[in-house]
Amino acid sequence: MTDLNKALGDISSIRRQMARSTEFRGYGPATLAATGLFAVSAAAAQAKWLSDPVSHIAVYLAIWVSIAILSAALIATQMYARTRRIHSGMADEMIRMAAEQFLPSAVAGALITLVLFVYVPSALWMLPGLWQITFSLGVFSSCRFLPRPMVAAGVWYLFAGLFCIALGDARSLSPLMMGVPYGVGQLLVAAVLLFSRPEAEDET
Repeated sequence: MTDLNKALGDISSIRRQMARSTEFRGYGPATLAATGLFAVSAAAAQAKWLSDPVSHIAVYLAIWVSIAILSAALIATQMYARTRRIHSGMADEMIRMAAEQFLPSAVAGALITLVLFVYVPSALWMLPGLWQITFSLGVFSSCRFLPRPMVAAGVWYLFAGLFCIALGDARSLSPLMMGVPYGVGQLLVAAVLLFSRPEAEDET
């Protein structure tokens, strides 16, 4: 039984090493492009119905947190099905690896939002920039198992977030400060995945 357990442990270790050295193809370009359109739609809704987000910060947060949850649920659902189809026997390891890379930045973004909302409401104008910066860290962390040009998306989100913070006031709560970074950013991510060789073959 000891030899069997050791063999199973070795197999598990080999599978993990293979997962770490394999390009992850569980993210679908169409799904990621759709999340960019979600962001643009949310920005349009904010522009039409929430002209003063500073006075209605809870509504502002409800809009963008809802969009984030919807986007994450869509990506996770499609990623699960796609990974099962493309990576087959290594699907569980690949999904776990993807989650380990991106989840810390997502949790950090959620905790930052909670802390500012509860304890430092005067600093809530910084949230769009902080969201984009933490998102960029998730992208950078994931780059090692995604196509190399994905670094460009991380750079985009990083500088977009820094620009929002550089505004220094409630202008960062403008719908453009969320709609443009996430709309363009997610379309850029989708384009990188679509035009990388493995993804082009998958989509065909």
